Amino acid sequence: MIENSTNISEKVGMSPGSLIHIGDIHDQDQHITIIDYTKNSGEVMDVESIDDILKFKDKNSVTWVNVEGLKNIEIIESIGQAFNIHPLVLEDILNTHQRAKFEDYDDYQYIVLKGLFLENKNSTVIYEQISILLLNNFVFTFKEKKDNLFEPIEKRIQNSKNRIRGLGPDYLTYAILDSIIDQNFALLESLDEIIDSIEEELLLNPGADTLKRIQNIKRELIYIRRSVSPLRELLNSILRVESPLIEEKTQIYFRDVYDHVLRISETIELQRDMVYGLMDMYQTSISNKMNEVMKVLTVFASIFIPLTFIAGVYGMNFEYMPELQWRLAYPILWVIFIVVGVGLLIYFRRKKWL
Repeated sequence: MIENSTNISEKVGMSPGSLIHIGDIHDQDQHITIIDYTKNSGEVMDVESIDDILKFKDKNSVTWVNVEGLKNIEIIESIGQAFNIHPLVLEDILNTHQRAKFEDYDDYQYIVLKGLFLENKNSTVIYEQISILLLNNFVFTFKEKKDNLFEPIEKRIQNSKNRIRGLGPDYLTYAILDSIIDQNFALLESLDEIIDSIEEELLLNPGADTLKRIQNIKRELIYIRRSVSPLRELLNSILRVESPLIEEKTQIYFRDVYDHVLRISETIELQRDMVYGLMDMYQTSISNKMNEVMKVLTVFASIFIPLTFIAGVYGMNFEYMPELQWRLAYPILWVIFIVVGVGLLIYFRRKKWL
């Protein structure tokens, strides 16, 4: 069953395995690239139909089919039929709200995870779902849009001296996973720089924009943690699986990716603690600023309290107040005002309250 892209709420009640694209619709047209290689040869080409892919089905080589863009559901359904992929797996490929996971089938393995990238224009994290199918001689990758994420792997394949050319599709799957997960290091480094700039801003001149930036980073870290946390379980499942599709000599590489995931998780937790620290620091800075303002207001109020008292005394309408009849009473009163005010200012300065 083939339908147009839709929201997840519109899919409620449909039969399992209904092929509907769920998620953001990107403007890019679907782009399919095939990279076919052996130890001694390599070939890269763009294809448009399933027939072009099936030409490589019986070759004794490793074939990587990279599908960028999920708008054309028909080609994804054709791949599923040609390679006997379960409809529920195809449904998961098209549903871009999947949690990272690993599924082992008789003839293939399915991996889905999120690629995370930082958009430098507004420091927003971009999430892209990437699905991987590992077969006997094939590796399929399905991405939401066209980008240069896999460009380093393609260059390694084109290099005849690179190790990847002499190894199987399981090693290629490792290289793809490693490339996706290592993007998180670049993302977290960028977030570190943003957190440092916010901390510097807090020390100099915190304001409403500072709080907004802290809240944005806090929200992004929650989403990042939600995307990265399942990767431990994913890698653990790959390391535990007993399947001819993943050779024992390749397991050590997947263990290395697992170590990367642990480091990324620890960094995320550290950054979360730093952001919570920034929140406390912001509250403290605002409180200190408010205290400084209140202190100045209190000092000036303290200066004018005795002056107000004197003015209030001589503002009473009693008949027998001899000072009112003095010729120099008015200037003497001003001298008292000035002496009291200046004296209190000097006193407060010596106490370092001003």
